Amino acid sequence: MPAKGFLSLEKKQHLQEILKQSLRAEVRERVLILLLMNDGRTQEEIAAVIGCSRRTIAYWCVHGDPDEIESLEDGRRKREYRKATQEYLDKLIETVEKEPSDLGYEFGRWTGERLATYLEEKTGIKLMGLKQNRSQK
Repeated sequence: MPAKGFLSLEKKQHLQEILKQSLRAEVRERVLILLLMNDGRTQEEIAAVIGCSRRTIAYWCVHGDPDEIESLEDGRRKREYRKATQEYLDKLIETVEKEPSDLGYEFGRWTGERLATYLEEKTGIKLMGLKQNRSQK
C-alpha cells in the first residue's frame, strides 16, 4: 500500500473533481479508495467506510492508477461485452425443444457448454456455459 500523502496536490484535486462530477458510482467509489489511501487509512478502515470487502479495496489499491483514470473503469465496459439478445434467447428456446440428434449431433443431451457452442455458431454471440445454464432456468 502506498505511503500516506503519495498524491501530489494537483492529483488529489483532480481526483476530488472526478469524485464530485462522475456519474458512475463505481468510479466514485474507486476514486474515494485512492483518496482515503492518500490520507493514510488502512484497507480495513477504507472497507468499513465504503461498505465493501477488504478484497475489493486491496484490488483497487493495486490496480487503481491516479495518473490514469481509465484504470478505474471496469475492463468489461471497454470490450465489446455482449449479452444474450432476444434473438439469442429465441434461438435458445427453439434449440432446447429439439433433440441434439435432430441437428446432426451424436450426443443425447444438451449441456450449457454444448448449447453455448452451438448458439455461438448460429448467432455469433459467445456466452460461457455457466451463463448459458442460468439462461435455461
